[in-house]
Amino acid sequence: MKLNTIVVDDSSIQRITIAKLISEHANLRLGGDFSNALEAKSYITNNNVDLIFLDIEMPHITGFDLLDGLKIKPLIVFITSKADYAVKAFEYSALDFLQKPIKKERFLVSVKKALEMHQLKHDQIHDDHGPHLIIKSNLKKIKIYTSHIKWVEAFGDYIKVVTYEDTHLVLSTMKAFETELPKDNFLRIHKSYIINLDKVERFNSKQVEIDGEKIPLSRNKKEEIITILENY
Repeated sequence: MKLNTIVVDDSSIQRITIAKLISEHANLRLGGDFSNALEAKSYITNNNVDLIFLDIEMPHITGFDLLDGLKIKPLIVFITSKADYAVKAFEYSALDFLQKPIKKERFLVSVKKALEMHQLKHDQIHDDHGPHLIIKSNLKKIKIYTSHIKWVEAFGDYIKVVTYEDTHLVLSTMKAFETELPKDNFLRIHKSYIINLDKVERFNSKQVEIDGEKIPLSRNKKEEIITILENY
């Protein structure tokens, strides 16, 4: 999953900084960077944009004015040097509010929020969240949408089903649970781990990273997963 992302800021230094962070992130695609709201509005009107990093104070047309003129608003992360705008920013349903100078750690928090919100919106549109499983955890039957699962982990006689919302302990084997998951989206990369391919943020020959967690990769799965993820 890659979010089509743009930057709108009249400061060339800030645009370059954020554009670089976007280009380096595995789940973002840089559509463009713009020095003013007019150029940005033209691009948004003619292209699919999922996420905007938007400055508030710009000449002629502010970030707020830009949003007022959009019929369909992408996910918004405001960037500004003034904390005074925070309250108004969230009146525009802003996903996040970043103060300049932008720090990478804080930028990554915003991106994580954007990815989670994008996934939730996608699930709401596509048939009641799409495919799901009924699992038994803590003596209760629970409905879990497969798109919400990040990974499954062996845990003695149990497995841990890790989602964005919670971690569920289920009495099952990895082999049995693997057969319940959509084969196109899930892959067993280690004797103790099954991952959701849609959630992978980074990977190398030794591990994959999902939501900041590093998951080991078996040697005999290395070539397979690299091939899959490079073409995913």
